[in-house]
Amino acid sequence: MVIKDWTKVSPALSQPVLNCIDKQGFKTMTPIQAAVIPLILTCKDVVAEAVTGSGKTLAFVVPLLEMLMKKAKDSPLRKDYIYAVIISPTRELATQIVKVIELFLAEPELKHLTISLLVGGRPIEMDAESMMKGAQITVCTPGRFQDLLEERKHLNLSARLRDLEFLVLDEADRLLDLGFSATLTTILQYLPRQRRTGLFSATQTKELQDLVRAGLRNPVLISVKEKSSISTPVALENFYIIVQPQDKLLVLLNFIRNRKVTKGLFFLPTCACVDYWADVLPGFLPDMKIYAIHGKMKQKRNIILEKFRAAENTILLCTDLLARGLDIPSVEWVLQWEPPTSPSALVHRAGRSARGGCAGASLLPLLPTEDSYVPFIKNNQKVELKDYKSSNDVIKITDKLRDKVLSILHDQQVKDRAVFDKGQRAFVSHMRAYSKHECNLLLQLKELPLGHIATSYGLIKLPLMPEIKDEHKKQFVGPKEAIDFNSIPYKDKQKEQSRLQKLEEYKKTGTWPSKKKKKMSQSKPWEQTKQNKLEKQDKRKKRKELKKKLNEEGKKGKKRKTVTQEELDELAADVALIKKLKKRKITAEQFDQAFDMDK
Repeated sequence: MVIKDWTKVSPALSQPVLNCIDKQGFKTMTPIQAAVIPLILTCKDVVAEAVTGSGKTLAFVVPLLEMLMKKAKDSPLRKDYIYAVIISPTRELATQIVKVIELFLAEPELKHLTISLLVGGRPIEMDAESMMKGAQITVCTPGRFQDLLEERKHLNLSARLRDLEFLVLDEADRLLDLGFSATLTTILQYLPRQRRTGLFSATQTKELQDLVRAGLRNPVLISVKEKSSISTPVALENFYIIVQPQDKLLVLLNFIRNRKVTKGLFFLPTCACVDYWADVLPGFLPDMKIYAIHGKMKQKRNIILEKFRAAENTILLCTDLLARGLDIPSVEWVLQWEPPTSPSALVHRAGRSARGGCAGASLLPLLPTEDSYVPFIKNNQKVELKDYKSSNDVIKITDKLRDKVLSILHDQQVKDRAVFDKGQRAFVSHMRAYSKHECNLLLQLKELPLGHIATSYGLIKLPLMPEIKDEHKKQFVGPKEAIDFNSIPYKDKQKEQSRLQKLEEYKKTGTWPSKKKKKMSQSKPWEQTKQNKLEKQDKRKKRKELKKKLNEEGKKGKKRKTVTQEELDELAADVALIKKLKKRKITAEQFDQAFDMDK
């Protein structure tokens, strides 16, 4: 691994920047920093690929500040102009980048530079007003930046970008994964071509190459990897453990307690899963602080993330929203409920640990039917998963422990209907997400023992799903005593009162009252829905091919019957007669006589 001194960069870095780097304790440059910074400083466009946690943020922040300082020496920077734009896929990552830059702007020589954060979750008018005051460095998410570019009523943002020096697309592959391709294309059309561009990513894809061709001029490709055989940091150990489906929660709880995890990230499949486990896990881990974040949260996300950063003996439940770019150096373990929908996300999840050269580890529980995922992920993503059985830690699951955990989960749902509802939604959303796995040849929904998995969720009732068969009902272990599900109350008194009123109306009418009148239809399995969609697409394709073939042969399809003017006139006369009859201008006898005469 190449190590380079910050003072030996060519062109040389300014003293304010070096002072801030020294205060943060970065003694030497990482390989990606050593490779990228000199290129950007010599006016080159750069496409940088490096493993997660390799120091990509400083690789563009340092040259960005150097470029603005150099430009300020030639002529004073205008307060109302934007000279650097950094586009990030998520609010959390954008906020993190702003905090890194603010550390540099605290230096006396850099205090004259201004910065703004433009992200969703707040009224666009607030951001427009903020930009009116001026910000020479803008960190943003693509959707909000596009909205502001197209908002011409109060703010002509494109005019403020005419002297743009540097554009950064951070976690560019993630930007495309989230469907921002069209948004980025629109944004690029507003930006001047005479600029430097840095595109930073952990992986290279065909879509990314298309973006490179559209937005960069003769870029230099930099690919930095610590080992040719792996795509995660050397200090990161990745483990897997084979678990029985009904025991997955027990294994993970036992693991957290035995290992005494001080700070961990726990990745769950969906937002509904995060909501459910955030409610029930504190009952099993009373000595730990449990936080939760997912994409449907708006204003709360940054507050929760800061609490998690500051806390000790804590676990953050999250979705893949936090799988990319987020830097929390003290994360010891990354735990996962199951393999992510996208194989590449496994690399990014695990990369939240072992950052900045620190040691870290990840654990992935797999069902017996999922064991082929281990060689697959090694070949597909160059991630080697070690069997956790090879470690000295032994995880024992007893019948007594299983019964105790299930009893607690059942009790939580019986006491509060909100927990019961969340459990049902979590399970259904999890199964739906599983059916959409990219590697669905290995991870197939039809192979899952749904009854056992519902047991691991501690459900007191199986959801009404076409996918659940009789064999799954036999697998399911519910409460030992019968439960009247209509009697389960909400802890929230207002919500419970509303439910009781609806229940009373339901008993009278046999229909559950709802604001929205929905057309009742029998639900279909997700796989059947997908099959129907594919059949429709196939029929559409065949019709197009047949039409094309007929056109080539000079034939035409079935002709539509044309309507003559005489027929239209007769129809108009009939309509006029009916109107006269309705208005009582003619009698029924007159109508019949006139109608028969017309015929």
